[in-house]
Amino acid sequence: MYEAFFGLREKPFALTPNTEFLVQLAPYQGCLNLLRLALAEGEGFIKVIGEVGTGKTLLCRTVLNLLDKRRFQAAYLPNPCLTPLALRQALAHELHLQDTAELDEHSLLQRINQRLIELAAAGKSTVLLIDEAQALPPRTLESLRLLTNLEGERSKLLQVVLFAQPELDSTLQQEAFRQLRQRITFSYSLRPLDLVDIRRYLQERLAVAGYRGEPLFSEAALRRLARGSGGIPRLLNILANKALMAAFGEGCRQIGAVHVQRAIADTEGAVRGGALRPGLRGLLLCLAALLALLAGGWLALRGWPNVLEWLP
Repeated sequence: MYEAFFGLREKPFALTPNTEFLVQLAPYQGCLNLLRLALAEGEGFIKVIGEVGTGKTLLCRTVLNLLDKRRFQAAYLPNPCLTPLALRQALAHELHLQDTAELDEHSLLQRINQRLIELAAAGKSTVLLIDEAQALPPRTLESLRLLTNLEGERSKLLQVVLFAQPELDSTLQQEAFRQLRQRITFSYSLRPLDLVDIRRYLQERLAVAGYRGEPLFSEAALRRLARGSGGIPRLLNILANKALMAAFGEGCRQIGAVHVQRAIADTEGAVRGGALRPGLRGLLLCLAALLALLAGGWLALRGWPNVLEWLP
């Protein structure tokens, strides 16, 4: 709709996890560096935790693209809400095993084990990446742990990377999963984007989409986007897209705070209103405490009881 108006080849803030639009921000680069290190170690589980909309699926697909096909055999499960048997069948499919639909659990496990041994003999490490891992049923999660018991003489035959919402951490705190917790050798938590991240995020995605002009978002619009999105990339995409539409509708070449405010008003989950920043909130609390002390001193001079003595 607005692409030609702003000199864009495509929409820069679509919600589809397109790896071409991955911006190498500190949270993402830190996660990718950790994954490279962890996969090189070849041991246990790796866990990446992030709130809804923080870019876990995009990172998962990026890792799939970055894995050296000569060194790694990747298996990808985007929907882990599976029974233990269905999990093994899905893994067998990803490992290109044929005629496994009629096998019982024991026979299927033997086929998977044999395939993993063959891949290891060919110099390949097998990596299973599971997106939305918080949806794994408890029995399937335990079955996944048992799969990682498969090992050769020198290393594990299967590494597992879990991309999940924080609910997975709550599940893993249960006593029944204490063994699995010990298998998690590397863990990373994705943080929301700050204002510096957001400025670069918007600029680089616009550049990938073909934009070559002056900064498209004003500083006031950037600050409003930061507050309205809470630093969550998915919300940031939604708000930026709607703000572009609002500016286009008015014929404006730059997006201002008013356009972002309209986008926020039209978006479920956006942060509305003027919540105080932590620094300002702290300053106001200090001022309130100072005023209370001054008032107490004035009352004492007037002969009134010290109200602070009434406090527990």
